[in-house]
Amino acid sequence: MYKYNNTKNAAVILAAAIATAIVMGPIINNIGEVLAKQKYDDWDDCRDDHSKNWCKKYFKHHHDNDDDYDDDGNRASQGIGQSQSSSQNSQVVSGGDSIGSGNNFSFQNQVNTGNNALAQDDDDDDDGNRASQGIGQSQSSSQNSQVVSGGDSIGSGNNFSFQNQVNTGNNALAQQ
Repeated sequence: MYKYNNTKNAAVILAAAIATAIVMGPIINNIGEVLAKQKYDDWDDCRDDHSKNWCKKYFKHHHDNDDDYDDDGNRASQGIGQSQSSSQNSQVVSGGDSIGSGNNFSFQNQVNTGNNALAQDDDDDDDGNRASQGIGQSQSSSQNSQVVSGGDSIGSGNNFSFQNQVNTGNNALAQQ
């Protein structure tokens, strides 16, 4: 009876840890982007993070004395980027049984169902248009598990990674 309750408690704790990681992972992963101040060297990098008007003001302010800076023509950059990373390590050293110990689980899912559309008209000013757009998704998982046991180690030291990416949106660009 004691082993059954101990296994049941371990399963409940494991499920709670997985649920917490799934919920908190994206929040913790993006906190650096929110707090970081960034300087932009080109239009595309700026547009990845800010609106067109914000970037125009930024480059006008930061390039007042730069003769190479060209404010003519239309520029547009847009993208949908999703990235997830998981790194897990587990080490178990036991003098007795270590059943169901030292397992790593990674569940990652990315879905993009929106459209990415861009259109420009150069207003016949002969300054041209510049545009770039894209949809990118990436996932990575690194797992390591080590189990040293003096007894049974059934179901221990396993690494499980489940990854899914879906993009059902469209990516369209038009220029005149």
